[in-house]
Amino acid sequence: MPVNSMSGFARVEGTTRGADFVWEIRSVNGKTLEVRLRLPPGYEGIETDVRRIVASRFGRGNLQVSLSVRRAEDEALPFVIHREMLDAVLRLSGELVRDGYATLPSADGLLALRGVIDVAERVPSPEDDALRQRDVLAGLEDAVEHLVASRAAEGRQLQSVLEDRLGEIERLVEDAERDPSRRMDVIRDRLARQVAELTHASASLDPARLHAEAALIATRADIREELDRLRAHLHAARELLAQDAPIGRRFDFLAQEFNRESNTVCSKSNAASLTAIGLQLKVVVDQLREQVQNIE
Repeated sequence: MPVNSMSGFARVEGTTRGADFVWEIRSVNGKTLEVRLRLPPGYEGIETDVRRIVASRFGRGNLQVSLSVRRAEDEALPFVIHREMLDAVLRLSGELVRDGYATLPSADGLLALRGVIDVAERVPSPEDDALRQRDVLAGLEDAVEHLVASRAAEGRQLQSVLEDRLGEIERLVEDAERDPSRRMDVIRDRLARQVAELTHASASLDPARLHAEAALIATRADIREELDRLRAHLHAARELLAQDAPIGRRFDFLAQEFNRESNTVCSKSNAASLTAIGLQLKVVVDQLREQVQNIE
């Protein structure tokens, strides 16, 4: 299963029974699935269905789901002319014309007067409401599928980035493995110098204490376990990328383990070359962790 991102956007337009509607869904990363809805008045009843449809396709992410509805442009508006008001205006206009105060008003002028004409709001039947909600929810399902495709497309790019970062980590692990500062003769010489410094600092240093200090220095210089664990994490990460299931939470945990081992490599290093490798490793691991936050 390809990696799915939690970021994406979808927009779907539709028409139903004299109304045009638009669904927009914006998705960003989140630890769980959080759905925030914005529905117009009169559509509150579909909230449960909206949440069910969204939850059936997504397991994680912060989703902003909004619906806008307006009257269809090609729908004929039902007008109501208030005859009593119109007759009263015409009588008054006739009197003013006879008295020489005005001319007869135009039809446009009459219709523009407040109270002469209104738009009659249709009261939809329960059947109309049910059909409209059915069409609107079908539009939501289309929008959800568009978002699935959008998150999958970004996920493909994200997977490529993750594979690149894993490759960089593997290269740095091998660089650390081959670093000259880890050769036994180099470590032995370094220990000899440090032991000599300890002996010079205190000629009466207890031999047991000297042995303990030397053992501590040797332990700090050994990053074999960290390199082995980093290799194991690399193998586990690549297995995750090949799995047919959401991997975001498990990959996030694995990224934390990468970070732990890279920190230990830096703290154990007592050679400039190995420290430089450790710092590069931390940078790449941080980049990996940042990308992992967006995996579903």
